[in-house]
Amino acid sequence: MKLKKFFLAVAVFALFAIAARSENTKGLLLVANKGDRTLSIINPTTGAQLAAVAEDGVTGHEVVSSADGQLAFVPIFGNSGVGKPGTDGSLIRVIDLEKYAVVGTVDFGKGVRPHCAVIGPKNHLLYLTTELENSISVIDPKTFKLIGAIPTGQTESHMLAISSDGKTGYTANVGPGTVSVLDLEKKEVRKIIPICKTTQRIAISPDDKWVFTADQAKPQLAVIDTTKNEVAKWIELPGIGYGTAVTPDGRRLVVAMSGISQVGIVDLQTMKIAHVLDAPKTPQEVLIRPDGAFAYVSCSASGQVMVIDLKTFTAEKPIAAGKGADGLAWAATTK
Repeated sequence: MKLKKFFLAVAVFALFAIAARSENTKGLLLVANKGDRTLSIINPTTGAQLAAVAEDGVTGHEVVSSADGQLAFVPIFGNSGVGKPGTDGSLIRVIDLEKYAVVGTVDFGKGVRPHCAVIGPKNHLLYLTTELENSISVIDPKTFKLIGAIPTGQTESHMLAISSDGKTGYTANVGPGTVSVLDLEKKEVRKIIPICKTTQRIAISPDDKWVFTADQAKPQLAVIDTTKNEVAKWIELPGIGYGTAVTPDGRRLVVAMSGISQVGIVDLQTMKIAHVLDAPKTPQEVLIRPDGAFAYVSCSASGQVMVIDLKTFTAEKPIAAGKGADGLAWAATTK
């Protein structure tokens, strides 16, 4: 009888823990699957895939959710890597996250290779890189209309980060190995920062003090001081870095190292790697849950999303997504 009560108590505790975790989550995990050409909509608490919505395009690499968590925007980049020969995407698919269906399309009318999409933190407009235009395009997420463009002054502007006040953008320009600093209000380039031979991905700290981008020739991350708009220091890594994201408290940066299938956690007080975890094959993009409790890392070759507990710095059971899992986004919901 005592044993029965013990197991009952454990079960009740587990249920409360799951309920509390679900309450804190309040959102959906979105995964752009390059291989399947689908968007996975996932319950992050259970790891269950609620739907895999066909994008009807070749192929979406990235995804972002609207500010209200009702829609997902998937830029259809094309079937090649940045700067490489292949198809030139011209569309953005708009997916309803309750209906699990495409409900709209933004059509540029020509090949522009739309890629990284970011919602402006203040105006909630949709900003995305348009590689073949050497620009950032601005979309009204309610009307699905193009309302502006911001030149980057560089080719292969592939990834974008925006400051918390919504006034400044930073693009990682892959081939030139530079970062463009953009005035999003005046729609002009403030400065182009030389980084390295080739750079990839970009992230900004919550206090807007630092911008991070990964050297693709050496295992190191560039740390840009945004007050001076220049590289202030380098963070040494065990392997070539790729996707990065900073925790909401600004204390840690999570970096995917695709070539060695590991994920590093950087202590931003010391600017050094503090933890290294083995990951499923070819980790790509990093997303930190809004409450800072977990990091999600898409792993392309395995079709999985790695889940990292940021309190214990341990990996939990990975979440099954789709073939070529790449871009990640969080859709905040009230349900």
